[in-house]
Amino acid sequence: MTDDPRPALTADLVPLPPGSALEQELRFSLPSDIACIEEAVELVVRHVEPRFTHHRAVRFNLRVALTEAICNAMLYGSGGDASKAVTVRVAYGRNAVEMEVADEGLGFDPEVLPDPTTPERRIRANGRGIFLIRHLVDEVRFNEKGNAVCMVLRRD
Repeated sequence: MTDDPRPALTADLVPLPPGSALEQELRFSLPSDIACIEEAVELVVRHVEPRFTHHRAVRFNLRVALTEAICNAMLYGSGGDASKAVTVRVAYGRNAVEMEVADEGLGFDPEVLPDPTTPERRIRANGRGIFLIRHLVDEVRFNEKGNAVCMVLRRD
């Protein structure tokens, strides 16, 4: 028995059309509560790792990138408001994983983010999430509004 009053996270698992490079899609929503991040990331890892050819990339790159994206959505997009949902969609196969994280916030312009590697920003406790994501996955795209990020990890 657990002392956690939150219900367990559940997801929809949808098979993708035959012949596609991506075989299945996992979809779920969670409240903007940072206490939910670890469970959400572990749910994705449990589904993706057995199918994706590069287990090390799942254990590190995927785990860190997805954690950062969900955290950003909760803290910045939803403003920490637990009544706002963060939605996660992960399509995956043997050689590719496509992860999308969206929030209910107003969005932002990813082109105007300050560089976290400048001397005055290196010591800050925040501001590195998108920088890390861009270095851990092969492709990063944002929707026009700036409230959803799509991250692609490939291993051919």
